[in-house]
Amino acid sequence: MTKRSPIGLAILTMLYESPMHPYRMQQLIKERGKDEVINVSQRASLYQTINRLERDGLIAAQKVTRDENRPERTVYELTELGQRLMFEWMREILSTPTKDFPEFPAALSFLAVLTPKDAQRQLEKRVAALDAELKRIDAELAKVTFLPRLFLLEIEILRESLVTELKWVRSVVEALRSGELTWSKAWLRKMAAEFAVQHDETE
Repeated sequence: MTKRSPIGLAILTMLYESPMHPYRMQQLIKERGKDEVINVSQRASLYQTINRLERDGLIAAQKVTRDENRPERTVYELTELGQRLMFEWMREILSTPTKDFPEFPAALSFLAVLTPKDAQRQLEKRVAALDAELKRIDAELAKVTFLPRLFLLEIEILRESLVTELKWVRSVVEALRSGELTWSKAWLRKMAAEFAVQHDETE
């Protein structure tokens, strides 16, 4: 069974439009702003995914082209099996939330390894980075007001996620600044001892 991935889905949908070579796929993804949600910065990962999709019979080499002064390029097309899987992936992804394991929540779960002041400094840096990214996205959206909403949905959800995260991180920073959220080694040891007692009592 082929492992589902954003870049794999992108390749299948690109080929659903028409046969094309990998470089054209990468160009289109960037030209259409889909690189905001699909990582095609490393061409090697694009080719690795293409090789995997071809191996699994989801796409097939249609022909090899060669333009003047350019290397040969293999043009791929979507197979019937690939088209079926593309629709299957789309329906599953849209309808069924999946549990991701991003780094940021993982780091938050171990925030106590830093001092409150250090944690505050790092989260202040994150606020600045998120704010800058939000401004960048707003500037990009301002350039494409002519596009129908259908072609901007992925940017909309990215923006909403940024707004939500920025608001939340700012609230944590404020709690750290005010001392409402704080900890110390002594307090952590006390909490660990209490948890151990509770654990022993439930066994």
